[in-house]
Amino acid sequence: MLPAPHFSAFNPPRRILMGPGPSDVYPEVLAAQARPTVGHLDPLFVAMMDELKSLIQYAFQTKNEMTMAVSAPGSAGMETCFVNLVEPGEKVIVCRNGVFGERMRQNVERVGAIAVLVDNEWGTPVDPVAVEAALKANPDAKFLAFVHAETSTGALSDAKTLCALAKQYGCLSIVDAVTSLGGVELRVDEWGIDAIYSGSQKCLSCVPGLSPVSFSPAAVEKLKNRKTPVQSWFLDQSLVMAYWTSAGGKRSYHHTAPVNALYALHESLRLLAEEGLENAWKRHQDMHLVLRAGLEKLGLKFVVAEASRLPQLNAIYIPEGVDDAAVRTRLLKDYNLEIGAGLGALAGKAWRIGLMGFGARRENVALCLRALEEVLN
Repeated sequence: MLPAPHFSAFNPPRRILMGPGPSDVYPEVLAAQARPTVGHLDPLFVAMMDELKSLIQYAFQTKNEMTMAVSAPGSAGMETCFVNLVEPGEKVIVCRNGVFGERMRQNVERVGAIAVLVDNEWGTPVDPVAVEAALKANPDAKFLAFVHAETSTGALSDAKTLCALAKQYGCLSIVDAVTSLGGVELRVDEWGIDAIYSGSQKCLSCVPGLSPVSFSPAAVEKLKNRKTPVQSWFLDQSLVMAYWTSAGGKRSYHHTAPVNALYALHESLRLLAEEGLENAWKRHQDMHLVLRAGLEKLGLKFVVAEASRLPQLNAIYIPEGVDDAAVRTRLLKDYNLEIGAGLGALAGKAWRIGLMGFGARRENVALCLRALEEVLN
């Protein structure tokens, strides 16, 4: 028998999380997660799930019946949308302007479908003109997939226009809203979004590990009429929905839900509803403007043009001659402050400063600006 290992309890320091996620978690959310665990089919928990579904619908601004939280992070939300809707041999227009558009391509090809790429330069939004050209050139395309808020660059694309193009050319839209939900305007029903996924750890300021998703009636119809089984048993929404919806007052067991994490998501969305979506969107923009003014005084330049810049994810170029890792290490060590490194094409060239959810407040902005000034000087 192996000897029993001996470790101390893990007690992390209190960090200020201003990277690309996870974001600072609301104290109320942490407290909610510590509440007593009940069974995932307990009537009280089932009643809480009904409230949670309504709160997710509010955050997405949708009446879609198939709206729920996937018991896994945003990457699983992405896979949920692709494996449920896209079948082998089908053609998907995939917009790629950063890391997460590329992950969409990989999802498409893993289900045996065909990805038609619309590439845009990193740091720029998806170009609707290029998308329409791809749709015209591929009349047999079934889907248009794009990232609303590209976390790797901080670029915000025009989801309303892109979804209108998808409808015009007979495609269903699949939208990544991992970084946009709760931080910028997002209206699922009004914009005609068919399948959308997000994450709990960004502008919702919840603990990581859950992915709110929603499917339009048209997307549900596509799922119901599949010719092939959904590749993933765990992510098959036709099975999961029986757990999230009462059939004659009874829920069908599918998997053991992450009970305490769902408490946390319920609380974070309750706080969002209490603040009001439009107030939350404005708060993120207001804090971005304060941060922008301070960064510009320090001579730091943004990767993304102001017109298409995410307020909650600010990508800035690293000044010439500055050691990327050394600066981030010192911020963490001396100030307990985390900012993000660049990803992909921006690795070693940019930092990503998050202003998400509970983290989008003045004291965080002030600390970040003061710490950057001291470290850079």
